[in-house]
Amino acid sequence: MDHWLTNILVLTLWLECKGEDRVIQTRGDVIATEGHTVSLGCTFETTDTNVFLFWYKQEINDFPRFMLRRFTIGEGDNAAEFNKDRFDAKIQSTSVPLRIQNLQLSDSALYYC
Repeated sequence: MDHWLTNILVLTLWLECKGEDRVIQTRGDVIATEGHTVSLGCTFETTDTNVFLFWYKQEINDFPRFMLRRFTIGEGDNAAEFNKDRFDAKIQSTSVPLRIQNLQLSDSALYYC
């Protein structure tokens, strides 16, 4: 196997949300190199003025794990294993992109907004 393959990360996005409020994620793979930064997109539609948005990570043969939550009012928080120095999101009008810095091979997973 070529060495360069070990330096590639595949971050997959998936979406599914129903009801009055909507969360929209672009489907497909995001390919990035270890050590770099990636931003995973997520937009939303709601009439609520105080929005609560969550990000989850799902690894192969595992269940989705809570990563972080953000609010329109207040800062939100991160799960202990998802340090804010590497995993962060900020609500920007109608989006809450997940930013992952210093990518590691272990970041390869399915991400849900």
